[in-house]
Amino acid sequence: MARLKDREKALSLRKKGMSYSQIKQILNLSKSTLSLWLKDYPLSKQRIRELRDWNEQRIERYRETMRRKHETRLKQYYNEQKTKLLPLTKREFILAGLFLYWGEGAKNQTSLSISNTDPSIIKFFVAWLTKSMKVPKERLQIQLQLYNDMNIKEEVNYWSEILEIPFSQFTKPYIKKTSKNRINHKGGFGHGTCNMRFGNSRLAERVIMSLKVFADNYNKRRV
Repeated sequence: MARLKDREKALSLRKKGMSYSQIKQILNLSKSTLSLWLKDYPLSKQRIRELRDWNEQRIERYRETMRRKHETRLKQYYNEQKTKLLPLTKREFILAGLFLYWGEGAKNQTSLSISNTDPSIIKFFVAWLTKSMKVPKERLQIQLQLYNDMNIKEEVNYWSEILEIPFSQFTKPYIKKTSKNRINHKGGFGHGTCNMRFGNSRLAERVIMSLKVFADNYNKRRV
């Protein structure tokens, strides 16, 4: 009897223009059962188009909802970490610069040099050199690595303005033969690669030995 009532309800819902998926959610029946019961009651082409369009709109609304939730979650994390991490103490600032250099810097003992496409990383390195290492900003040298289809003057202006360093401290850019259109700039960085260098062997030696302290501490055998 219950089976008969389910079939009658399924037929009634089908006549109202519902899809198998919609009926399945209401009656908790398998699609194979519905297919058997409703095989003689196909939906019109117009109704199929309506259901398809409705489904696409539902998917789009779902994506938009998830996007907003994602943005809200990231904003919450950002505010939490901003309160937790900032401001940095003098010691924390020095350590942050050393760890950045450990991961991204050139490991020679004649100069300090770092390359990156992210302007914020280069700006941090400038602040670290000038504030923590007491390097005069006018002694920093910049070389850009750009692509042959870039406007070279515009890119030099971009880096000069964002770093607040005059053109006189920029060396001749290295121009790659490839096109920037073939490069996927993750995060939206599309202004080439900036290399910042400060030639000072004593400071470079001190930084490299600071990094060796960290390395030795984690490489030593634990008993």
